[in-house]
Amino acid sequence: MNEEIIIAGFGGQGVLSMGKIMAYAGMMQQMEVSWMPSYGPEMRGGTANVTVILSDERISSPILNHFDTAILLNQQSMDKFESSVKPGGVLLYDSNGITRHPQRKDISIYLVEAATESGKMLTTKTFNMIVLGAFLKIKPLISFENIVKGLKDSLPVRHHHLLPVNEDAVKRGMEIVKQVQ
Repeated sequence: MNEEIIIAGFGGQGVLSMGKIMAYAGMMQQMEVSWMPSYGPEMRGGTANVTVILSDERISSPILNHFDTAILLNQQSMDKFESSVKPGGVLLYDSNGITRHPQRKDISIYLVEAATESGKMLTTKTFNMIVLGAFLKIKPLISFENIVKGLKDSLPVRHHHLLPVNEDAVKRGMEIVKQVQ
């Protein structure tokens, strides 16, 4: 098993955190992992992306040009990375702010309305956890239990009171994701 993932969106959407939690959870499952962030100097509001590799074999390089899965959370990311999904791969996106929906016919496309749902949950900071839950439903490579452990390891102790709401957000993402193609 070797899963090569790109997660891309605006800074402040939790893109890097989502990748970090995946990486922690993968390590807890004895996987080989790579987490490579990329972001501009703007931080919030600028573009950010992270590549995550989860594998049961040694990872030769963290540098990727094509991905098994793309999680795209804004139009700039859709424009840049849609064509980088390998044929037969998966594209997961949130439609908030998307003006041109995915066009590919040789990949599976999933939609999760994470921005809308996090607003309904009255906790917009759980947006990325809803998206992560959607990914886990599509590709259950990492156990929910290890995601929770990864979340705990990546959140500062002062935010551990938010663990239950984040767990609920992951579960909600698993419930609301839908395949559109």
